[in-house]
Amino acid sequence: MTLRRAPIVIFAAAAIVTIAMGVRQSFGLFLPDMSIGLGIGRSSFGLALALQNLLFGLAQPFVGAIADKHGAGRVVAVGTLIYILGLIGASAAGGALGLHLSFGLLVGMALSATTFVVVLGAVGRAVPPEKRSLAFGLVTAGGSLGQFLVVPAGQLLIGELGWRMALVALAGLVAVMLLLAPGVAGRPQPVAAGTADQTLGQALREASGERSFWLLNAGFFVCGFHIAFIATHFPAYLTDKGLGLAIGANALALVGLFNIFGSWFFGVMGDRWSKKGLLAALYAARSVVMIGFLAMPLTPVTALAFAAAMGFLWLGTVPLTSGLVGGIFGIRYLSTLYGIVFLSHQVGSFFGAWSAGLMFDLTGSYNSIWAASVALGFFAALVHLPIREAPVARLQAA
Repeated sequence: MTLRRAPIVIFAAAAIVTIAMGVRQSFGLFLPDMSIGLGIGRSSFGLALALQNLLFGLAQPFVGAIADKHGAGRVVAVGTLIYILGLIGASAAGGALGLHLSFGLLVGMALSATTFVVVLGAVGRAVPPEKRSLAFGLVTAGGSLGQFLVVPAGQLLIGELGWRMALVALAGLVAVMLLLAPGVAGRPQPVAAGTADQTLGQALREASGERSFWLLNAGFFVCGFHIAFIATHFPAYLTDKGLGLAIGANALALVGLFNIFGSWFFGVMGDRWSKKGLLAALYAARSVVMIGFLAMPLTPVTALAFAAAMGFLWLGTVPLTSGLVGGIFGIRYLSTLYGIVFLSHQVGSFFGAWSAGLMFDLTGSYNSIWAASVALGFFAALVHLPIREAPVARLQAA
């Protein structure tokens, strides 16, 4: 894959993530109507999205390895077909089991093949190292643009068509990714000195022996917890407080809008400043924003202000974390190694989506999850400080 293809690869990758993540971020809007229509509790709906997040993560290392061997284009195309099947299956669900199989199993597997891990590997091989963090930030911003555009559209579709036909309409949008898959196609080749003779097994053993790799896993767990909790339950939280679903939809859209700026900002800064320092500051800032939100009276203004602030901090972790993985270990097996780190993110997402619904059903409140989110944010800030950003000895010697 030549550097001259870089603009095409970046555009296609960003567009794929725009659609895949935009549709995914709209799922929280379906919670009230689907819970009533299927006769299930919030914990059952939360479990479906928790399973989705878990499968999203569990499949990442394997999907990443396939993309590292055969290229991202084929992986995205297959993932798109599974995504369509999952959305149509959810539209026909008759109860919790059908929802868990469609929203949970199928959509979770599809997301692993159509989002960051797969496409960032293709982008990383298409751009020079000094521009890599910025390119990752631009692709990450695509996910935010999708959230800004697709979430309000999802609310409109639910209101006009009902939740079942709204899911079918979103499946039609997902099909567009089949046209974009060729843009990230191309069989990966070793692109840097010191990587040509390394096998996948050697890369895995090398990463597993580095403390920094496991610290990145711990921090990304927290990111997943925060995002899944807010994306799944924040609209319902605002509805419970009397603000209405429209404010919740607007809040998620604002998260997407401001994350466009946040992803770009952290992508640019990641090429200039310490990535681990930026990550520590980002996680600490999340906790401070949550404390401020909970301390103020809840109004439409404070809800939307919180959404904007969290949006700026939402996925800035992606270009920084993936940039650290590529910088420390090289990019030959970036999709595989970042896939493992992303698995930790999705384990956190599982607990963020499921535990919030469970605690609400048990206590009638999200207070305990807000407290846990604040504590986890400060924990994540601390674990990033000991990370060693220098490339491994193999790359330094090369």
